[in-house]
Amino acid sequence: MMPIEIVASILVLALLATLASAVRIFREYERGVVFFLGRFQKVTGPGLVILIPGLQKVVRVDLRTVVLEVPTQDVISRDNVSVKVSAVVYFRIVDAKNSVIEVKDYLNATSQLAQTTLRSVLGRHQLDEMLAEREKLNADIRGALDAQAAQWGVKVSNVELKQIDLTESMIRAMARQAEAERERRAKIINAEGELQSAEKLAAAAKILAQEPQAIQLRYLETLTLIGVEKNTTVVFPLPIDLLAGLLTKK
Repeated sequence: MMPIEIVASILVLALLATLASAVRIFREYERGVVFFLGRFQKVTGPGLVILIPGLQKVVRVDLRTVVLEVPTQDVISRDNVSVKVSAVVYFRIVDAKNSVIEVKDYLNATSQLAQTTLRSVLGRHQLDEMLAEREKLNADIRGALDAQAAQWGVKVSNVELKQIDLTESMIRAMARQAEAERERRAKIINAEGELQSAEKLAAAAKILAQEPQAIQLRYLETLTLIGVEKNTTVVFPLPIDLLAGLLTKK
């Protein structure tokens, strides 16, 4: 037979092990989903929680925000342009019960859902929209992802598109398009300038036509400007109107 001291020691150790398995301490950002004989009983924590050994089991759930890197996805835009897109998803658990009962691995499930949602949402937009309207696309992806992940007790707080990579041929095509657009705008601006100049000249011509003396003064002013230049010989036409007075005297 075993000595009484050894038996007592074994009983004390067994009691201590039982007490240790019955005690759980949850931090402020943690919750415990308690099951009694396999059935959901309650969500507990934070603080000290006492369990019935052998009858109650607990699953620890972290409520802090998770930063999820979405792997680079091949996306075909609505205008049939292939791009590679990566993103970051920020989410947290708001319902500890559903995060344990409704899904086996909420982290992996959210990651897979984020990848498919990213391709689905971006595929409905053209390339120009992807490059120029990132804030709107971020909101669209976040809304679609949050609506589907809510059943798992997951709240998606933000989605950010990190990078949109284009092929070399597409980059060259966009550069040519941008250059053509700049040339088009330059031609339009030049044409508008010519139109305004023609309108001003037409208005000036109408005013000068009403005052013949103004035309003569303008002509003399032009001669003065020519005389300022260092020219040895200046040939200029003489209006008949200036000689009309001399011809009538003869």
